[in-house]
Amino acid sequence: MVSDVLGAMHPLADEIAARAGRAGTGYPELGKAAGGISRQAARKRWPGAAGTQWSLYLLTGNKPPRGMAVRMFRSHDKATEAGHTAVGGNPFSDDGTIASAVINSAREAVWACCVDSGTYSPEELTLPEDLQAVPATGNAGHADWVHRWEQHIARQP
Repeated sequence: MVSDVLGAMHPLADEIAARAGRAGTGYPELGKAAGGISRQAARKRWPGAAGTQWSLYLLTGNKPPRGMAVRMFRSHDKATEAGHTAVGGNPFSDDGTIASAVINSAREAVWACCVDSGTYSPEELTLPEDLQAVPATGNAGHADWVHRWEQHIARQP
């Protein structure tokens, strides 16, 4: 269905490509769905559709004060893998990562995980609705989002 719509240049193709990109689809997949065009052609046809910038927010430290680090990626999969790896590292050291969240270019939290205190392994979690929209750094509300995210992680079993 998606490939039929994208390949036919349906009026909804731009919206479908944008939604697919926000969900983690890259330009190679969009090109394939559009009838086998190259990723470069897909990028030209739908500039900005696929997330070209993924932010990985890492919540570090086991006890307050906690820190936060932000890393940028060009791929949803690489950002998610890095977040999973960071949380699965040495989470209970003084500066270990205890949670991570991947934010897409539309500033939506699309993936998150934290340390499971019983197994000491990464556990994916669904963020509540009030944490899914992430204000950009420096914008009003960003510091509040970071605080609410930290509080949410602290409440995890």
